[in-house]
Amino acid sequence: MIVILVPGFWLGASSWREVGPALTAAGHTVRALTLPGLESTGADRAGIGVREHVGAVIAAIDAEDEPVALVGHSGGGPLAYAAADARPDRVARIVFVDAGPLASGASINDALPAAGADVPLPDWTAFEEAELAGLTAELRDRMRAEAVPEPVGVAREPIELSDERRRAIPATVICTSMPAAQVRELIAADHPYVRELAAMRDAAPVDLPTGHWPQFSRPAELGARIVAALGS
Repeated sequence: MIVILVPGFWLGASSWREVGPALTAAGHTVRALTLPGLESTGADRAGIGVREHVGAVIAAIDAEDEPVALVGHSGGGPLAYAAADARPDRVARIVFVDAGPLASGASINDALPAAGADVPLPDWTAFEEAELAGLTAELRDRMRAEAVPEPVGVAREPIELSDERRRAIPATVICTSMPAAQVRELIAADHPYVRELAAMRDAAPVDLPTGHWPQFSRPAELGARIVAALGS
């Protein structure tokens, strides 16, 4: 299967480099994306918003001759879901990595502080301990060295969805900083945070205990979880 990897905020295709080998070894073809404005710290991010990022994922889907699987980490999860909404007949499965779908009209994270057109990676003190679990000082340095400011429009503009067929696409949620049991509890309580996830007809949460960035902290295990999800 062709697997399109959609990175979360501040990251590009290189963030998946230690995850891809497990997918390739299982016979999948990997397409890791770097979304517009994330090419380098010097890239022009003015005018880049959610539509441009969703459009880049749609373009990657359209470039293939067969249905694809979408894997979205963090903020890349809602982008992958919006692209699936635009191409529901071309997406065979969605895998959310410490992420989930957003309802139409919601923004990915409008609380992140911006500097003009940029949302820089915040200081580590801005994150909860559960998010940072497994991210050693060395890994934090490596990730920060790779990080590129996110376009502010991607964080703040609303996601737009229109095709109910998106909810029929099978999905797996790889839970890393929040246990799968807690996700199930939120669904049972009809929490707004997971309402769109609850509306999906076949969405299974699975655990990978670590922090918010398993592609750095436990990349081989993340690759194995994705392979298992694709085979389910």
